[in-house]
Amino acid sequence: MARMEVCHCEPSSSLTLWSVGDTQMRLMKSSTEFSINLSTNLIYYSLDASKGIDMKKFDEDLNFLLMKLAEGVDREAKRKLNVLKDRLIRLNEENVVKINHSVMELVCAKHLILKGYDVDVERSVGGGLICDLYGEKGYGTLIIEVETGFVPPEHALDPVTYCKARIASKITRYSDNSDKFGLGIPPYYILQIPYGFTQPPRYRNSEEIKEIKNHCDLYYKNPPVSLDEIKNARLHTIYVIDVDQAVVQEIDPATYVENVG
Repeated sequence: MARMEVCHCEPSSSLTLWSVGDTQMRLMKSSTEFSINLSTNLIYYSLDASKGIDMKKFDEDLNFLLMKLAEGVDREAKRKLNVLKDRLIRLNEENVVKINHSVMELVCAKHLILKGYDVDVERSVGGGLICDLYGEKGYGTLIIEVETGFVPPEHALDPVTYCKARIASKITRYSDNSDKFGLGIPPYYILQIPYGFTQPPRYRNSEEIKEIKNHCDLYYKNPPVSLDEIKNARLHTIYVIDVDQAVVQEIDPATYVENVG
């Protein structure tokens, strides 16, 4: 039989009579719970601090880039760029955008602004789609989707097929929402463009259309793209975005494929 000892406690205490072994177990449990709570709080604090540092770095990078982009442009262009920069910072605080993508958007936005476009970033175009850059000029509209070349880990064994399907899906889904559609890329990334999209729709044959659909259906089935959507989709321009030099070069798809092929 375990030896019992009287534990003298205040009336409000939940302890009255405990064995020595039980008391030790209670103390060990309390100590463990305290350690777990302390460790959890430290992890949350560490994560919050890390997030704050990342946000500060994001702000600093965009502000530095804006100073670079503002050189030699008029006051109105600077104002428009500043509005876009502030919007990207807010979206980063909501964990919607990342820095490598955002700097490309801002550099390309300047290119469009200087060509007379009113530009918005991360804009909803309906159907659950949010485009990276949306430009309006007169009665014409332009959508540009920025591609950094990122491949998710789950597609490490099929990166080329995945990228080709993603590009085909973007061209098909987004080009129907504007008068012109373009893809923005860094100079070091080679786009995997299905051959059928290098030419205007009237030159696209049924076999090319079916091949594009087969690629899209491998990864994008909710909802799937239709043959008619693929038939009428159009890639007008590729924008090569050089962030280092803060310049953009426009290339038509056929010329691009010919040069990189």
